[in-house]
Amino acid sequence: MTIRTTFLTSAALAFAMPAFAADSELTVLDWAGWDIAGVLTEYVAKNGDQPTYSFFADDDEAFQKASSGFKPDVAHPCAASVSRYRDADLLEPWDTTKIPEFANLAPRMLNSPIFKDDAGVWFIPTDYAYTAVAYNTKEVPAEDVASLKVFTDPKYAGRLSMPDSTDDVWSLAFLATGVTSWENVTDEQFTAAADWLRAVHPNVRAYWADPAEMSQLMATGEVLVAWSWNDGVALLQQEGFPIGFQRAPAEGAATWFCGYVNFKDAPGKEDKAYDFINSLLAHSSAPALLEALGYAHANDAAMKEMPVDTLAASFVDPVTTTLFAQTPVSQEFRTRMIEEFEAIKAGF
Repeated sequence: MTIRTTFLTSAALAFAMPAFAADSELTVLDWAGWDIAGVLTEYVAKNGDQPTYSFFADDDEAFQKASSGFKPDVAHPCAASVSRYRDADLLEPWDTTKIPEFANLAPRMLNSPIFKDDAGVWFIPTDYAYTAVAYNTKEVPAEDVASLKVFTDPKYAGRLSMPDSTDDVWSLAFLATGVTSWENVTDEQFTAAADWLRAVHPNVRAYWADPAEMSQLMATGEVLVAWSWNDGVALLQQEGFPIGFQRAPAEGAATWFCGYVNFKDAPGKEDKAYDFINSLLAHSSAPALLEALGYAHANDAAMKEMPVDTLAASFVDPVTTTLFAQTPVSQEFRTRMIEEFEAIKAGF
């Protein structure tokens, strides 16, 4: 069985997994579940085993670990968190001459001085997907999810779920209040988004911590509408649950992307960091990633080789609606979002 076919029953356990040792000359700080055989084929063929992994459940946990003495060789933050690693002076640039597929990476995922500047390339994007409205098609009419106003509709009070994630909840709140980018957000716009989250909070049955929890909430019917990543929805559909995914509400949807950073003064072998990233970027890794986790690959050339209906089945085919991209933010702004969200969840 693949990770996808056992996702509902085993993903929660995966998020609790500790580090496990394999190739001791490369340590990867990564999201739980990312030790995917299909994306490590070239690495294992060359080095005889998978890297040593240390897993995390969210970006805040990963940065806390990396900035508190843990010494990985590479780590896998999402775009909005990369600036924290750079500000903490933990990284060194990648040598893109050692990455043959670099030219095929989606340019939109490198379009920031946080990722690429005169000193070099600090971030290699590898994966992306979408966050939008998941809904129970038997209980929720399609017209109700044509707008993000569904989250403030009193008839769904107590039947909503949102991610326990700073980036995801704020992208929703900004979209719902008419803001399509968090670059240069004014105090008035921030307050409006916070007020929206505060108004929705009493209607939220649960803030889901990972896709497995969201999937369980929707599979049981406990939750009827959720702000969700695409992967859990695709799996629920495959398992016969009446779940739809509205990626084009009037206000828009969100997209996130993640990739790898290269730590300076790392304990492992530098050449193996390049073996690792090149294995991830191989064309054969795109279908393996989609099958295992339901995410799209940042290698545009590899994605073009995949059937459109395969991409559509996982909801990673191109989206034409307004997209809120979860791009890098300053540490000051991130801290402000984190603190406000925690206050809202606490009822303040």
